Amino acid sequence: MAELFFHQEKCILCGQCVEQCPFGALEIKNEKIEVNASCKMCKLCVKSCSAGAISLVETEARQTVDKSAWNGIMVFVEQEETGVHPVAFELLGKAKELAGKIHHPVYAVIIGDESVRGQAQVLLSGGADKVFVYAHPELKNFRGDVYTNVMEDCINRIKPAVVLVGATSLGRSLAPACATRFRTGLTADCTMLDIKENTDLVQIRPAFGGNIMAQIITANTRPQFATVRYKVMNAAERTELRGEIVDCEVTEAMLQSGMEIISTEIIERTKSIEEEDVLVVAGRGVKKQEDLGMLRQLAKTLGGQLATTRPLVEKGWGDVTTQIGLSGRTVKPKLIITCGVSGAVQFAAGMDGSECIVSINTDAEAPIFKIANYCITKDLYEVVPELIRAVEGKNVN
Repeated sequence: MAELFFHQEKCILCGQCVEQCPFGALEIKNEKIEVNASCKMCKLCVKSCSAGAISLVETEARQTVDKSAWNGIMVFVEQEETGVHPVAFELLGKAKELAGKIHHPVYAVIIGDESVRGQAQVLLSGGADKVFVYAHPELKNFRGDVYTNVMEDCINRIKPAVVLVGATSLGRSLAPACATRFRTGLTADCTMLDIKENTDLVQIRPAFGGNIMAQIITANTRPQFATVRYKVMNAAERTELRGEIVDCEVTEAMLQSGMEIISTEIIERTKSIEEEDVLVVAGRGVKKQEDLGMLRQLAKTLGGQLATTRPLVEKGWGDVTTQIGLSGRTVKPKLIITCGVSGAVQFAAGMDGSECIVSINTDAEAPIFKIANYCITKDLYEVVPELIRAVEGKNVN
């Protein structure tokens, strides 16, 4: 590695290097040149300095962690009022796959009140080799600093190479705090994961608005943190109970918090598009916002829900919670009917795992037809009313 070094005794403060820097990384302060975090090491300043006052100096390579000291893949198990969040079983399924490649164990950690003890057996059947249970009345409600303390204790205990967390509201709050505590890397909202023989986790996620898929590796620190979207991975297949349940002590130090929970309220949960078996998707082919009512009726008739594409959300015709795609939600329904959807890569990546895809589009060359099971090259305003009548007639009969 190298860094810029300024020989102040040679510098004549001509300002030429400041003018030549395309990133605005150099400035004159207190009668000397200073470099800020915008520097990209392009070396233009070195070439432009007629006084020879700037040079590159080799520095020691960054200290790397002993990767052999970190073993296993750990899954944080989030729970809801109704029990374990389904994303936990998807993470366990992926953890088993990754662990099989590097011959590591799979760990699960569950945090909560005394009720979580009964959920540990389910996690064993989901593929965990060991389940670490932190049960205490003070852990019933999520507090970020307290849960981070507990996670720190568990990670220090087992030293896993990888920690997987669901990309839920809770997970997106907890994972960054834990990664900061260990001064290590975190890749958020991963859609694919792989692992190298040296235990480097290959974390793949959309970037630049979904136009590219970035592969990110945390090569020099451990553990490696990643949050994973719900409905992206396949859930673990249930197996015979095996493994071990470890009851962990919750100390007073772990429970120290700067937060105070004054009251809690259970909000009635609405079914998200990720959980639906049937979805009808509105795309650019919908001419007016009022026409969404027709598609909503079809979805209701089929016992499903209306979803949207990004362009409609940007128009204000839909909510981001109903948006499918890399910048929205990932879904795997049994049946999805796209209406006037072209099928851009960003959209297709969020729904191509659907069991049956029916696409309605007047453009026979639309990309969506490459992944659809059934292609209807007609106007959605002709097809959708016919579908509604057909389904309603079948329901009546």
